[in-house]
Amino acid sequence: MIKSEYKYSDLTGKIIGCAMEVHKELGNGFQEVLYQRALANDFEMQQIGFAQEFEMQVHYKQKHIGTRRVDFLVENIISVELKAVTNLEPVHLNQALNYLEAYNLKVGLLINFGKPSLEFHRLHNKKFTPSVKSD
Repeated sequence: MIKSEYKYSDLTGKIIGCAMEVHKELGNGFQEVLYQRALANDFEMQQIGFAQEFEMQVHYKQKHIGTRRVDFLVENIISVELKAVTNLEPVHLNQALNYLEAYNLKVGLLINFGKPSLEFHRLHNKKFTPSVKSD
């Protein structure tokens, strides 16, 4: 594994650890916004850099057509989409994958707090194109 792959793996592990701590404390049954606030608190405590409700432009054929907000953009490289539903549907996975493609991010997480046990999915953007700055 190359250096950047370790970075992604390490960081997703820390994010999932924070989510597990939130789920352990709150359990399931709350609205998504409460999990989002609690997770932001744990990110701060763990000194994980993040932007909450991060807004990014969406383009179609090089034309700006709107904006979307991902729940968290962590360390400017990982999108984190939260749900608080009984069952994740294919549309939830598609939404999280669409964010990765629209923002040209390599890795993302879809985390669901709505079940008795925390549910999470690591997502990889097959269309990711590294920029010159990428390591």
